[in-house]
Amino acid sequence: MQFIILGAIVPDAQEENIIEIAKKTGAGSVTILHGKNIGLEEKKVFFGLTLEENVSILLFILPKKISTTIFKALKQELKLDSQKDKNGIVFTLPLTHLAGLDMDELELFEEEIKNEL
Repeated sequence: MQFIILGAIVPDAQEENIIEIAKKTGAGSVTILHGKNIGLEEKKVFFGLTLEENVSILLFILPKKISTTIFKALKQELKLDSQKDKNGIVFTLPLTHLAGLDMDELELFEEEIKNEL
């Protein structure tokens, strides 16, 4: 079975929403990293405080066959086709080597996906 890493970098406020959408469309788990979005343009200062946006980096390891469905759902939710109202970044990376997945858990996951379709 081939696997894909699906990544989403979104404002912290969108984190729970993105997890819920990914779960509804077939994702089983997620790894979440927290960071700051610091653009290369001049930083905004408000009352002497520098404003930086906190972001969540969500990483999903998915079977290739369901990654496209989840990618499309997240792309639509984050309005990534819009020229103005984009709310994050979604990307995929191929996984060529993978160790540590519980194969019994993976088989249960595949059965759940089949039953839902």
